[in-house]
Amino acid sequence: MKPSLAFLALSFAVIAAGIALDKDVWTVPRAWNPFQPLHIEDPLTPVTQWKLRQLKGSREACRNVLDSAPAGTLNYTPLEDYTPVAGCPLKNVVRVRHAGVDFNTSFVASCPLVVAWALFERQRLQPAAREVFGESVASVRHLGSFACRNIYHRDNARRSDHATAEALDVAAFRIADGRRVSVLDDWEGDDDAANFLHRVRDGACDVFGTTLGPDYNAAHANHFHFGMRGISLCH
Repeated sequence: MKPSLAFLALSFAVIAAGIALDKDVWTVPRAWNPFQPLHIEDPLTPVTQWKLRQLKGSREACRNVLDSAPAGTLNYTPLEDYTPVAGCPLKNVVRVRHAGVDFNTSFVASCPLVVAWALFERQRLQPAAREVFGESVASVRHLGSFACRNIYHRDNARRSDHATAEALDVAAFRIADGRRVSVLDDWEGDDDAANFLHRVRDGACDVFGTTLGPDYNAAHANHFHFGMRGISLCH
């Protein structure tokens, strides 16, 4: 969804919710109501990304959302704010060990990023896998979340989303039947693997502020970048 359309949809939701509350004539579904907290099992709406952005400044609210995940589907440990590398302090972060999928290694990520991943996994990633392969995704190979650097390591560039652990780079997926689907090897083509990867990219655009892949530039030829900054930046 283009930012202008997302803004219009959010504006409509705010107005509608306000009218409903004032007149007491209509119950706005929680997923559409900007005044209601986000819930992991809520369907995605144009309000979702706005709600995700509100979690950045509220540790308690964000962890309440994580706690709304069904039992056993999200294994994480809340962390105190700390500075692992000079110049890159981390705030409102957690360590993720596994979600509904296994990861090749645990990682530290901002709490809102983990909420976004949980929403994406449940409502875009797994449905895409089941539709294309008839199986769920069992595990995900990522390339990391935190890296204290500027974009493309350029001295004059702004800090990367990775400098605040607000982005996760994903390289490959292991389907439950053992099949491996790699962004580098399987993006091009018209087979099931390519179809799946394109669905994953498109679905991620509904959740993350920034979604980048091989269509963006050569630097992303081997992975998807799922980041929290931006509004529906999708390539």
